[in-house]
Amino acid sequence: MKKKILLLGDDLRLHSGIGTMSREIVFGTLHKYDWFQIGGAIKHPEANKGILDLSKDPEVLRSVKSDNIYLKVLPTDGYGNADIVRDIIRMEKPDAIMHFTDPRFWGWLYDMANEFRTAGIPLAYYNIWDDLPFPHWNEPFYESCDLLMAISKQTYNINKHVCQRKPRIEGVDLTYVPHGINTDLYKPLDDTDAKVVGMRQELFKDKDIDFVAFFNSRNIRRKGCSDLIHAFGEFHRELNEDEKNRVALLMHTDVVDEHGTDLFAVAKRLYPDMNVIFSTQKLTFEQLNTMYNIADVTCNPSSAEGFGLSHMESLMAGTPTISTVVGGLQDQQGWKVNGEELSTNHFTADTPSNSTGKISKEHGKWTYPLWPNPSLQGSPPTPYIYDSRPIVKDITEGLKFWYNMSNDKRTHCGDEGRKWAIKNGFTAENMCTQIINSFEGLFETYKSKKRFELIDTSKPEPIYPTGVL
Repeated sequence: MKKKILLLGDDLRLHSGIGTMSREIVFGTLHKYDWFQIGGAIKHPEANKGILDLSKDPEVLRSVKSDNIYLKVLPTDGYGNADIVRDIIRMEKPDAIMHFTDPRFWGWLYDMANEFRTAGIPLAYYNIWDDLPFPHWNEPFYESCDLLMAISKQTYNINKHVCQRKPRIEGVDLTYVPHGINTDLYKPLDDTDAKVVGMRQELFKDKDIDFVAFFNSRNIRRKGCSDLIHAFGEFHRELNEDEKNRVALLMHTDVVDEHGTDLFAVAKRLYPDMNVIFSTQKLTFEQLNTMYNIADVTCNPSSAEGFGLSHMESLMAGTPTISTVVGGLQDQQGWKVNGEELSTNHFTADTPSNSTGKISKEHGKWTYPLWPNPSLQGSPPTPYIYDSRPIVKDITEGLKFWYNMSNDKRTHCGDEGRKWAIKNGFTAENMCTQIINSFEGLFETYKSKKRFELIDTSKPEPIYPTGVL
């Protein structure tokens, strides 16, 4: 009999990063587990319509190679509440709970830890992000968990040291499970492919564009959208008149966002003669793959990134990148240490990130790394956090680097990125295998934690490792 997992996060039918990965995880493990999701979204259009049984959904049946499918989703405005979780536990009797999104907005879930323990239900968190300095504020979430699955090597290292610091967290299972891309959806296409030709015509009309820089992400400050327009403007300024007409910046994002800026106003006011094309419509996975194939380079000038899904999607499509040496992007840049691939063992308390190049300066040929300039900022839920923004000039130099390269060489670099990504396990298939291995290890060893534990107060509380604080 299959075990059942209750999933809390973005609705798996959404095209957000969390929604997309939830879909891949659930579809890729339905042969092994039954799933029930509390599918969240801001102002969910299907909220209050009840539980949806997707077991006979045509897309599910096409995607899942199993005759025994159990998949239900409860569409929810926002992200639910404790009473909804209690009702679902009572009705569905899950064997485990998996949380997959930012824990700072789910304090109520982790406050329920003792209820889960009383019921003998382990709580797993797929940790999408942890940044530096080592965060005090996440410790209570970790204390509530029985399994932590880290999305990046940096997050794994941070989790490891935070868990070692707190006696109540030491028993938690910790695994490294990077995001994985569906290689059937994201793949290289020939320039003569009808989908590529058609989309180029739709985007560029009668313009003869021969170099496209692509941005695919949310319009929020940390993604560096405005900095990218600025950098492309500086790159554009140095070209001759004919060259200027043949380059374009393609941005698939919301043009205006309350957490970002008015990108149209930035482009129109500062660079009125520059080809900046905005794509705002919802795209299918096939259409998005086509857009990656149209691009000559994908740009990720983020100041903080849990993983950076668009970067790996670009690599799987065979398109090279410009990206900041920060967070999970580091896992995708092909860093090597004495000829060996960068691993979790290379991140330590003294070197928790490669953002300064201290661990390695040897990277894959498919990326142009942007070295960040950390500044300290914060908010009430995260009082101190690094904002590791790259310099605009460096983004400009990255654009020049790929522009001055021949088409054949750029294509070769992109192909090398795809081969490397597949070889190193950044596929949906491997992600699902690691998810299964993590849960099976949890089920095999799970023992409900005591509600209260006595701590020897005669001994000083452990401190963070030297060099961290």
